[in-house]
Amino acid sequence: MENTEKEENVEKTAVAVKGVASIKHEFLTSKEKFHEFVDSEWQARNKEKVSEDDKVEVTKDTSVEEPEAKKFKHESEETNKPGKPEGKRRGQNKSRPHTKFSEYDEKRLCVSVIQGRECSYGAKCRFHHDNAEYLATKPADIGESCYLYDTFGKCTYGLSCRFAKAHTTPDFNTTENAELIKTYEGRTPVKNSLSRDLQYRLRKHSVPFKKSDEYLKTLSKSKEKTEQQANGVTPVVETPADPTEGEQNVSIEPGSEASPDKQPPVRTIGPLTDLDVIKLRPCEKKQVDFQDKLYLAPLTTCGNLPFRRVCKRFGADITCGEMAMCTNLLQGQQSEWALLKRHESEDVFGVQVEGCFPDTMTKCAELINNNTEVDFVDINSGCPIDLVYKKGGGCGLMTRTRKFEQIIKGMNHVLDVPLTVKIRTGVQEKCNIAHKLIPEMKQWGVSMVTLHGRSREQRYTKLADWDYITTCSKLASPVPLFGNGDILSYEDAMKAKETGVSGIMIARGALIKPWIFTEIKESRHWDISSSERLDMLRDFTNFGMEHWGSDTRGVEKTRKFMLEWLSFMCRYVPVGLLERVPQKINERPPYYMGRNYLESLMASQHVGDWVRISEMLLGPVPKNFNFLPKHKANAYK
Repeated sequence: MENTEKEENVEKTAVAVKGVASIKHEFLTSKEKFHEFVDSEWQARNKEKVSEDDKVEVTKDTSVEEPEAKKFKHESEETNKPGKPEGKRRGQNKSRPHTKFSEYDEKRLCVSVIQGRECSYGAKCRFHHDNAEYLATKPADIGESCYLYDTFGKCTYGLSCRFAKAHTTPDFNTTENAELIKTYEGRTPVKNSLSRDLQYRLRKHSVPFKKSDEYLKTLSKSKEKTEQQANGVTPVVETPADPTEGEQNVSIEPGSEASPDKQPPVRTIGPLTDLDVIKLRPCEKKQVDFQDKLYLAPLTTCGNLPFRRVCKRFGADITCGEMAMCTNLLQGQQSEWALLKRHESEDVFGVQVEGCFPDTMTKCAELINNNTEVDFVDINSGCPIDLVYKKGGGCGLMTRTRKFEQIIKGMNHVLDVPLTVKIRTGVQEKCNIAHKLIPEMKQWGVSMVTLHGRSREQRYTKLADWDYITTCSKLASPVPLFGNGDILSYEDAMKAKETGVSGIMIARGALIKPWIFTEIKESRHWDISSSERLDMLRDFTNFGMEHWGSDTRGVEKTRKFMLEWLSFMCRYVPVGLLERVPQKINERPPYYMGRNYLESLMASQHVGDWVRISEMLLGPVPKNFNFLPKHKANAYK
């Protein structure tokens, strides 16, 4: 007993370990004691008796291990020596189990019943048409009040809503609040939805792309000319209209005669035409003031509309939709168009597109320009994942400068809003190329550049290179350059601003602590309480149900995205518990007890505890529920 006590004291009074957040010794504990406390408290708080079958579903699966502690280079080298078992790899969980949200509510109420109309499928419809039958199989309501009804005056999900008691009469009719409905008349809280008409025309390839076709023709002509020169063929002879004035050239085919009625192949400098008047010059395009703004990065999976609304409340200036594939947008895929949706609270909003060919990217830009309301369009040339990179997109564009140039010039040709680009330092770890690209991108017409201070190969194994970002910001001037990487506190942000960047983009820092925007603007460390964080999660659930629905499918979709977010937020260590302020982004928290039970629960890195937090807000999980985080962690089944 004495030896174990000594070991614990040594552990608690130990000097700060590399890669581990330094927490006051009175809060430190062991893994076993931490989980014992969290589990016992949870069981004590849940006084309701459950059956043995339910216990299997609700109890944490302790047979599944938590993520392995962070290993450093010398440790990983020893682990991978011949004769020793290979250590657990970190990174993304590939081939994750995909459960359709419809599986959680297989026999649901027919939409025609909710909307009060006749079902077009008749007897062939596989959904419930009898309200009493449906209510007999429907999961229990989650709460007494419905956020959608309280906010908008009506809930479009009717009886299928998981808070239906709040707006359903005994005879199964849905009540409405006329006063609240009037306040939202004429308002469109969410914009950029894909209409059925546009989706139909995209699938039938009947959407015209006039500006794109115009630009792509010039590309094909220049390609033909290059091929002719390569093959030794004399290209079309071009002579200046007036060599002394340096006017635009007119191409004259050998043996052809000039005709006053016939237009020359290349327009001369003569009188203004309608095209000259209508075409926007760069100075006439919509301008966005990017200077000294806080930019929430476009985050795949976690950067959804409800999360962006949470960040806007905490002070984010610029928001951007999740990365969308240009080919999927051109095909009219509903799931991809959902990534372009914009909430009315997002005053400066852009969309990010990914592609690797000038034709698809230019057409996609024209499609967005004509059918959505955005303040800027961003090209993703920093995505490191293999699926994108191997096709030549993402980081692959940085090494395909000719295609990159054609894409930027083509998109600029069709857009009425600024075009921005997000890049990395390079592809290989010790071979930076961003400083070569930035001067060229200035000439191509880019309005703003965002530089992530890491290469594709590096990923998150080392800290972002802010010295290199400083060099690039000088090269980019007068074009704004935003820096991105390793910002988790206002002190990190202040150091970043000293490099001369025009603004700061925040990615993981916003996932770990969305209130970072408030901290930066107020220049303080916010010791946010666990109850305040729970209120923030409650706001997310309300925004999620507004966005995805308050029926079972919408609730489970909201839960899934909340769990993805909690896999990052659990890394946060409260300011009052830190021995040294601020916490660094590359420091993982050791096991510690919070100042109350909820703070301890939120510190858990076990996915079962994240599910418990979700159950506090969204009710019990379905019996067939399973979840595997996007990034390496233990699964919940």
